Amino acid sequence: MRPINDVHVAEPGLAVVEVAAADDQTAFAVQELLATRWAIATADRTVREPGEPGVRLRCYLDLRQQPDT
Repeated sequence: MRPINDVHVAEPGLAVVEVAAADDQTAFAVQELLATRWAIATADRTVREPGEPGVRLRCYLDLRQQPDT
């Protein structure tokens, strides 16, 4: 995965969440769970790192805002 950009954590209430999971379905389920509580910029795909188990997904949270409903 690419390094985290300073702008994504520039202020209190902003967070980058990286999910490591066995499969895509699990990673997206975690992302969906986060989206029910906070405003989130979702990922549309997971990443497989050679030599590492499972998949990774990165999403960006803004704890200062309510999720879109």
